[in-house]
Amino acid sequence: MGTSVERGPRVGVGVIIRRGDEVLLIRRQGVHGSGSWSTPGGHLDEGEGPEECAAREAIEETGVEVEGLAFRVITSDVFVAEGKHYITIWMEGRYARGEARPVAEYEMSAVGWFHWDDLPEPLFLPLENLLAGRCYPPPSESS
Repeated sequence: MGTSVERGPRVGVGVIIRRGDEVLLIRRQGVHGSGSWSTPGGHLDEGEGPEECAAREAIEETGVEVEGLAFRVITSDVFVAEGKHYITIWMEGRYARGEARPVAEYEMSAVGWFHWDDLPEPLFLPLENLLAGRCYPPPSESS
């Protein structure tokens, strides 16, 4: 790859929370990708499954509970400038309850519901990769 990546790849979980034809996004601050928009998500903790991580991160970051979580795809996200590489497991679920707000204010500045055809910019690299179809399995093979 030719770039220096700290400690090798880490595992992250992104959670797509749908409410009708809208998706919940957060604006990142104080963490890598600061200023970009992303879904809630975070590091997979030791002994934790992707569903548990997705549900935990949604509540910790936005106060929103999610139901019907299911695996979607995986992206490989290399942040060249930061020397970070993440394997992001993408989970998707439906909004269940809770008022969407920036609970983790130290790592986000805003939270909002957006239509898929009108997403704010800039987008966080893993979300860009997901939307561009740079994922496993490729879009033609995923459901």
